Amino acid sequence: MADSSPLATSLSALADVLKREQRRGMPFRGIQPESEEILRGLPVEFMRLSQVAEQPKATPIPTLVAESTPAPVTESTERTEEWARAELRKICRDLKSSESLKALGTLRDIVVFPAGNPLADLMFVGEAPGVEEEKERKPFVGPAGQKLTQIVEAMGLTREKVYLSNILKFRPKKGDGRFQGASNRLPNPDEMAASMEYVRREIAVVQPKVIVALGGTAAEALLEVGGSIASLRSKIHNFEGIPLVVSHHPSYVLRQETERGKDESKETKRSVWEDMLQVMELVGLPISEKQRGYFA
Repeated sequence: MADSSPLATSLSALADVLKREQRRGMPFRGIQPESEEILRGLPVEFMRLSQVAEQPKATPIPTLVAESTPAPVTESTERTEEWARAELRKICRDLKSSESLKALGTLRDIVVFPAGNPLADLMFVGEAPGVEEEKERKPFVGPAGQKLTQIVEAMGLTREKVYLSNILKFRPKKGDGRFQGASNRLPNPDEMAASMEYVRREIAVVQPKVIVALGGTAAEALLEVGGSIASLRSKIHNFEGIPLVVSHHPSYVLRQETERGKDESKETKRSVWEDMLQVMELVGLPISEKQRGYFA
């Protein structure tokens, strides 16, 4: 499992933020002396914290780069479930009337909006709805969703206690969509780019402690970087100040079981469970010996 010490996590987070701003064309400028002093003092401070901490935790670092999308929460805002659901309904209405998404012409019309606890500590983000999700207008209700439910329950949680979302809230069309039937496809870069405004707003409302990107598509959209799942797993990334862990999409686990058999696909399931153990540690969930030994 990757090094999750406060120092490693925080410096990795800073590097991710700076790389993201560089990709967006943000010119680098010299930092103020005060900021330089903060940076120089980070290693000593984090080493001190890591010595006294009972468990490794992701430690926030001073904000050196402005976030692109401010959270819709002020100090006077009372973050209740009622407030969060009202904010998410606003986002859903904006999605339905989005001119940028309509202009693409590649998405179907039915909104499949997220489900679960709108103030959850843990947020799962997949790629896009499939035919089952479009039919029920709920995320992760098909076979892949059932596999995700098993994973969540193995963590000691329920679907109602986590937040389930996708990068796209509309099922992507194949062709003009008229004869698509049950066939699904992955989102393309234009669709992901047009959807990220709403994903950022969503995350700003939920404010999870940890985000799990399920599959390469979700990881690419959230981290704005390509790469294989193997290269992105087993480390703690950063999404605008929130720890982010990349894992296989449940549909990949199902394909492995079908193509290689349950015994041969055990290694894939083991890697997913290792990711979930890392997530549980970051969130602060208790981990039993039985959970640690599932694939021992």
